[in-house]
Amino acid sequence: MNREWSEQNKNVQLMLKKRETYSYGISELIDLRDKLMQTVSSFGDELSADDFSAMPFPNAEGYHSKTVAYSLWHIFRIEDIVAHTLINDDEQVFFTENYSKRIGSPIITTGNELAGEKIAEFSRCLDIGQLYSYISDVKKATEEILRGIGFEMLKKKIPPERKEKLCRLDVVSSDDNAVWLIDYWCGKDIRGLIQMPFSRHWIMHIEACLRIINKLKK
Repeated sequence: MNREWSEQNKNVQLMLKKRETYSYGISELIDLRDKLMQTVSSFGDELSADDFSAMPFPNAEGYHSKTVAYSLWHIFRIEDIVAHTLINDDEQVFFTENYSKRIGSPIITTGNELAGEKIAEFSRCLDIGQLYSYISDVKKATEEILRGIGFEMLKKKIPPERKEKLCRLDVVSSDDNAVWLIDYWCGKDIRGLIQMPFSRHWIMHIEACLRIINKLKK
């Protein structure tokens, strides 16, 4: 893991645990996300359309077995779902801004159910420019939500009715590789959700993207 990102993420998690440092933790989290977003944005400048759907490690164990396009979709669909459906109980950016049609995606899920050549096929369907618009909109919307979460809210669990709503939306596949996400997310409190999809999850998949890109350059 990138040492700078890892250390900043550790500091964020420590600050989020204490009332007196909580607001600084949110600011530090947003700063970390800004740094990570600079790397995500650089992919758009460096890569061709074919690069975004390339799979140089198709049989590997790990996130680098995917594509860059898939990885970006996956990061921000998860963030959109968690931030809006589970935490804020409002509409996902994906639906309010008609991104299913705009991006051209054949799915509305997180993509966990896809494997092998299906990931490459899926990636080739995506309008990368619109995917980046979605990324930007989700990041902005999430950070508005983060700024509105008080320290006293962190220990709140996800209410059963929000879990039911999540299931009705069909944004998580019933495939065994995906459906576990519902219980995973809904078993966490608000602090737990902030700690994973909004920071560490980004880092893991962005580092996988960098590994893919480095291989493509050789």
